[in-house]
Amino acid sequence: MMKAMSGPKILIVHPSSNKFGKGAASMSGRSFWLVVLLAVFGSVSLLTVFSTTRAPSSRAAPPRVTFAVGADAASAGASGGALPAHVFDALVRYAAAAGANSTASMPEEDVRAIASVLRRRAPCNLLVFGLGAETPLWRALNHGGRTVFLDENPFYVAHMEGAHGPGLEAYDVAYATAVRELPDLLDAARASRRADCRPVQNLLYSECRLAITDLPNALYDVAWDVVLVDGPHGYAEGSPGRMAAIYSAAVMARTRGSETDVLVHDFQREVESVCAREFLCEENRVEGTSTPSLGHYVVRGGAAAGRDDFCSAPATKKAN
Repeated sequence: MMKAMSGPKILIVHPSSNKFGKGAASMSGRSFWLVVLLAVFGSVSLLTVFSTTRAPSSRAAPPRVTFAVGADAASAGASGGALPAHVFDALVRYAAAAGANSTASMPEEDVRAIASVLRRRAPCNLLVFGLGAETPLWRALNHGGRTVFLDENPFYVAHMEGAHGPGLEAYDVAYATAVRELPDLLDAARASRRADCRPVQNLLYSECRLAITDLPNALYDVAWDVVLVDGPHGYAEGSPGRMAAIYSAAVMARTRGSETDVLVHDFQREVESVCAREFLCEENRVEGTSTPSLGHYVVRGGAAAGRDDFCSAPATKKAN
C-alpha cells in the first residue's frame, strides 16, 4: 500500500516538476538576457542623445582663463589682454611666498622688482634667458603678450614644453663661451667695437664672439619690450656664463627696440655686473627697481642709440 502510494508521487510529481523547472529556468534565462540587452541599447541611446544635446552648449561656454601664451600671442592678447590687477598681485604674492621657502627660486625682492616692470609694460614682447622655477610666473604676468624663453639645455626645454603645454614658446641655445674666458672675450669685444661687435647690428650675421647667432630668424626682428637675463648657468669656471646673453640683449635693444627694459639677475656676480656695465651702461641703470642681486637698465634704441659705442663713458672696472 505504501509502495502503491509512493509510486505515483515519484512517477507523476517529480518528473513533471523537473520538466517545469527546466522550462522555467530556460524562460527566465532568456528573459534576463533580453532585459540586459534592452537596457544596454537604451543606455547607449540615452548617452548619445545626451552628448549630442550637450555639445553645442559646451562650445558656446565662455573660455577658461589659462594664462597660456605662445607663438600665437596676438590672438591670445585679443581675447584676454592684461591680467586684472588683483590677479596680478595674487600671483606675485604667492610666488614670492613660495620662493622664500626654496633655494631654487629668486629672492622675494627680485621677484617683486621684475613684476613691477611687467606690471608697467605687459602685455608686451618679453624675452627670457633661462628656464626655471619662475617660468610659469613670467608667462602668467605677461598674459596677452608674447613670452619667449631661451635655455642652453635642449632636454630641459623639451621637459618644460611637456610640463607646461604647447603654449610655452622655448628654444635651446648653443653657447660657445665659458666664465673663465671673460677677460679675453671683453678684450676682443672692445677691440672690434666699431666692427664685428658694434652696438647696432643684425646678430644673425654677426661675427662677434659674444653674439648669439643660432636663434630662429624671426626672433631677431622682434622689438623686445622687456629682456630678463636669468641664464645660462654661470656658477662655475666652465659654465657658459651670461656674457653672450647680456651682449646680445644690449644689441637687440638698440637695433630693434625703442625703449627696452633689460633686467640682469645674479647681478652680484662678476660676469653679470661687469658685462652689464660694459654693454648696458651705468647711465641707463634704474636704481629704484634694482636690488643687490638684480640690475635694471632701460636701453633706448632707434635714433637714440649710439652707433659706435655702447656707453657715453667707458666702463671703469676691468675684469681680472
